[in-house]
Amino acid sequence: MRNITNFKASDEYRNAIHNLIPGGSHTYSKGDDQFPILSPAAIVRGKGSHIWDVDGNEYLDCSMGLTSVSLGHAYEPVLDAVRNELENGVNFQRPSALEKEMAETFLALVPGHDMVKFSKNGSIVTTAAVKLARAKTGRDLVAFPVDHPFYSYDDWFIGKTACNKGVPEAISDLSVTFQSFNIDSLRELFAKHPGQVACVITEPEKGNYPHLPADFNVADFLKQAIELCHENGALFIADEMVTGFKTEFPGSITKYGITPDMATWGKGIANGFSFCALTGTKDIMEMGGIRNTGEEKVFLISTTHGGETHGLAAAIATIKEYQNKNVIAHNHQIGRKLAELCQQLVTESNLSAYIEVVAAEWMPFFVFKDKSGAVSQGFRTLFMQEMIKRGVLFQGAFVPCFSHTEEDVYYFAKAFGESLKVYQEALETGYEKFLVGEPAKPVFRRTL
Repeated sequence: MRNITNFKASDEYRNAIHNLIPGGSHTYSKGDDQFPILSPAAIVRGKGSHIWDVDGNEYLDCSMGLTSVSLGHAYEPVLDAVRNELENGVNFQRPSALEKEMAETFLALVPGHDMVKFSKNGSIVTTAAVKLARAKTGRDLVAFPVDHPFYSYDDWFIGKTACNKGVPEAISDLSVTFQSFNIDSLRELFAKHPGQVACVITEPEKGNYPHLPADFNVADFLKQAIELCHENGALFIADEMVTGFKTEFPGSITKYGITPDMATWGKGIANGFSFCALTGTKDIMEMGGIRNTGEEKVFLISTTHGGETHGLAAAIATIKEYQNKNVIAHNHQIGRKLAELCQQLVTESNLSAYIEVVAAEWMPFFVFKDKSGAVSQGFRTLFMQEMIKRGVLFQGAFVPCFSHTEEDVYYFAKAFGESLKVYQEALETGYEKFLVGEPAKPVFRRTL
């Protein structure tokens, strides 16, 4: 068991970076306010399921590039494909010939969808899907779950969050919300805005559904939601940004046998390289094309870097690994084993009332509570601190990748068990006695 106490280089990095980059990083989820003070400020390298920080400390990686690294860091078959493609150049005046291969490869995975558009990040493709829905229906309103953490950095989503400064109210009013996976809530939304909703965008699956009845069936919801959308003249968009290449191959829409009007994809497809995609039926996607002479043009996605060859090569290589090595089965086995061990440790420690293990095999996660049973950022941050001290870069969830081994799972469980002992003491005297610095803060909050 590692014992990490040296963060000297990390502290120097933290002191400098906020003068150079707003927020200190290019993703708010990676920011300093999301971690305890005793944590790495920056990562130097990764290999397989492990990473090393600027102080040389080694960690078992749990988040895997915010779920984008599905096979493992510096995974050789993907790197080989990227290296080979780099020799040919990465960006040209006309499309790379590789774009056709990638389009055919990806569309072969997604039944019912005829066309695909590439981009470099998820926000671009979710916003593109919203634009197509509005163009197709002639309507303005966009509907999404009020309790979903993130769909896009664009105004249509951010305007409905706590940190909506800079988004005009007139824009925010064009987005409406419902309770996730609640068909009655969605039905009420359509009744409240008859003939106005252009689309519903939602993740097709979550790790748990605590706000719904015990007999809730996600497959039934998805089928009912699509039918409800179509009955009301709206489109249904499945956001597979997180679930894609995790719940199933390629995602939950194939797992549950549904055909949304469009789907958005991203994390995991290219094993950490930048590749995202929007897929959909031809009648919708072709609206963003240039072949329908005489029709009004829809300016969809136009990005200089959307078809960079190394990203496409990484995605094709990743897909081949999934097809040839049954990555999903391995990852689910790792997820199940880790959740089982941690649940056993929580039960043996008599902490079931304070730590909830959500055993989603594709991404187990944990809910941390205080003495009263209320969800607590303070106790969550304390647990992060204790896991990091023991060489596990932990933020509350575990994202299995193909490079995770049973040895990694047992190491995580050992660190987890030792951290539980600190948690038990903190429940009696307060986390403040054990946590260095302030608790981590929500990404979406009104004030800094």
